[in-house]
Amino acid sequence: MENPFESGHIKNYILAYASVVVIMILFFIATTLFHETEVLEKKVFVQKELPKKQQQTNQEPKREDFGIKVMQKSAY
Repeated sequence: MENPFESGHIKNYILAYASVVVIMILFFIATTLFHETEVLEKKVFVQKELPKKQQQTNQEPKREDFGIKVMQKSAY
């Protein structure tokens, strides 16, 4: 395989890379120039404090309230 620096192929690689970079820059400029941005209004959030909830009691629910019946122990 030949060395691209000696055979002159490196110039083609650099030109191809530079052309890709130039195309990307042109697309970026085209999208930013022709894209009209809308002015959005800022939302104002309510700064009032919410009313405090009543203290919840730590009562465990009764077993009958679950709706699950426990089976009797088997005779085995």
